[in-house]
Amino acid sequence: MQGNFERLVDDLLEGGFFLQEAVELIERTLIARVLERTGGNCTAASKQLGIHRNTLQRKIADFKLERKPPHKAKALRRRAAAAS
Repeated sequence: MQGNFERLVDDLLEGGFFLQEAVELIERTLIARVLERTGGNCTAASKQLGIHRNTLQRKIADFKLERKPPHKAKALRRRAAAAS
């Protein structure tokens, strides 16, 4: 993993990225991937990222990312379980 990170840093430097641009690119990508993996669940995503949920929501707005709505089948199962 360290080798991959070193290559990423080299690529960013060779690409002429400034520090702030590189940080934003990495942060945006991490947030987008975690949101995909959690199905848009901000609480779960914020725990994986190690940041407060409100901070995550602000960053989602800043980066103009979309939260994926929860899958309808999952919501239906929750409702059915709650009704039982």
